[in-house]
Amino acid sequence: MRFHWFLPTSGDGHQVRPATTTVAASPTVSRPPTLGYLTQVARAAEAAGFDAALTPIGSGCLDPLVTCAALAGATERLRLLVAFRPGFTLPTVLAQQAQTFQELSGGRLLLNAVTGGDPVEQRAYGDFLGHDERYARTAEYLELLRRIWRGGPFDFQGTYYRIEGGGLETPLSDPPEIYFGGASPAAERVAARHADVYLMWGEPPAAIAERLERMRALAAEAGRTLRYGIRLHVIARETAEEAWAQANRLLAGMDPERIAAAQARFARMDSVGQRRMTALHGGSAERLEVSPNLWAGVGLVREGAGTALVGSYDEVAERIREYAALGLEEFILSGWPHLEEALRVGEFILPRLAAEPVAV
Repeated sequence: MRFHWFLPTSGDGHQVRPATTTVAASPTVSRPPTLGYLTQVARAAEAAGFDAALTPIGSGCLDPLVTCAALAGATERLRLLVAFRPGFTLPTVLAQQAQTFQELSGGRLLLNAVTGGDPVEQRAYGDFLGHDERYARTAEYLELLRRIWRGGPFDFQGTYYRIEGGGLETPLSDPPEIYFGGASPAAERVAARHADVYLMWGEPPAAIAERLERMRALAAEAGRTLRYGIRLHVIARETAEEAWAQANRLLAGMDPERIAAAQARFARMDSVGQRRMTALHGGSAERLEVSPNLWAGVGLVREGAGTALVGSYDEVAERIREYAALGLEEFILSGWPHLEEALRVGEFILPRLAAEPVAV
């Protein structure tokens, strides 16, 4: 198993915050995403034993590539999982940026392709493609990106991109692994053909098992094998009572106005993954434990990953083992505040998971 942390580039604090945008009724940022604070979080994640740190991408957070380039100089071992939007930057440009990042960081770049699920935000950036066409562009983008890394010169004529005499002058010897998520059929087809790691947001184990079975079949049809990962928040304490008290404290900070504003934004999205997250709670603060120790309260106000593992250290470790037994190998975790919780998870959860092998 590989464990990764999360960099709160839209701000941090003691309340659940949106990850990528600013919405009405959001709590005040008590810890702005300064370079100094993000450096503290990154160094804490590195000291806690995490392999990499994920950065989000969106209108309300810092640019991930610029941020991670700065953090690479402030860390020694931690890899940086940088989110990017295919279509917002030419693949020729990202290929060169990746080569530069690898050279300057000692090969610590990973890439997370985010196709985008909010049409309003996409149009604000100048992107007017529909849902399935965005994924078709992503497929062409990722195919072309890998081709550029192999060196040139070469010509390419596709639906969305055209290149003459392209390719890196020196082939990239250590191309970044590509992480990719998406729950729609269009997204799954792209993942099967172009991703190294397929990511899912935290759903009950039975739902994850169903998706894994489908993705393995699609990858096999493409003649490929993938690694699989999950994105979860963690609220863990010495006792289950303490952990649930913390979850309830976070819930108390989500007033009805804030929940309504977030749910209205989620409803306009065309993201199938977001619909699956919303379906877990239906916009209601009742019955939020949707599976043993899996709490959907985060998704009342936060887009994307909307569930948290809640319980004692032993309980949370056991739930992670259950997901690993399904075939998940990569776990991207987070918690509020991200500085303290990185150290907590590193001290009390990761050693429990390293103590014994998981039977898959």
